[in-house]
Amino acid sequence: MQRILSTYRYVNRPLAPELLAEVARAGISGIEIFCDASHFNFRSAQAVRDLASVLEERGLGLHSLHAPTERSSDSGYRGGTPLSISDPERIRRLDAVDEVKRALEVAERIPFRYLVQHMGSGRQEADRRKLDAAFTSLEHLAVFAKQRGVTIALENKPDELGSPATLVHFIKETHLNLLRFCFDTGHAHVEPGVAAGFELMSERVVTTHIHDNHGEKDEHLLPYDGSIDWDATLGSFASAPEPLPLVLELKERAPGTPSLDEIRAVYDKIENRLDEKGAGAARAD
Repeated sequence: MQRILSTYRYVNRPLAPELLAEVARAGISGIEIFCDASHFNFRSAQAVRDLASVLEERGLGLHSLHAPTERSSDSGYRGGTPLSISDPERIRRLDAVDEVKRALEVAERIPFRYLVQHMGSGRQEADRRKLDAAFTSLEHLAVFAKQRGVTIALENKPDELGSPATLVHFIKETHLNLLRFCFDTGHAHVEPGVAAGFELMSERVVTTHIHDNHGEKDEHLLPYDGSIDWDATLGSFASAPEPLPLVLELKERAPGTPSLDEIRAVYDKIENRLDEKGAGAARAD
């Protein structure tokens, strides 16, 4: 199992070479970068070149990017304005699509496989106007991504617009067959449940976000620190048609926590469980 870590754990600080060196020394071989401009200025050609050099130097692979969720300025700072590709307001929707395209262009310099994308921002209902707007956005973005060797993976969220049932129905209704899914364990645990959510999405899941909570809010805890049944969850993953990349997506709880030692220990535990279930071939590439 290749060990992949989302940089969401460090989203409140710049993605500096020293940070990536620490991650590599911890035995992590791949990352997913969260496209927050103050963390990684994906719009900057120089920032992308610098990142490419550091990844090569440290032997880190870029597995995926998480699409931006807030507007950024040209100087690389967040504007605090939510981005939504399902915004019924055309100008705001096109602005969101433009930000996603700028993230996808990173693949022209640093190849990566998946762009993880939210259908909307915040908690939203799945009304027809938002679904139509999402179709218009994703019809264009899926082709733009494919031209750069990237697959867009829609992420389940604990709201109606991003629910597993809505995502599955959306693909069937729109026939946007280039799209795939990112299964998020923490979001599914809040609603509708990990087992139920994965069963609905499993045919199109190509990557994952692995984190825990207590079933009430999106805490982004280390696996086994919340109330998810990880034996059952890993058993479901082991039965998937193809081995699934397991991407830890954690939140900093206090300065320095969870530590890379704690993260490494969780990787060890997950690997052991997968080996026991005959899924030792689980991969992240």
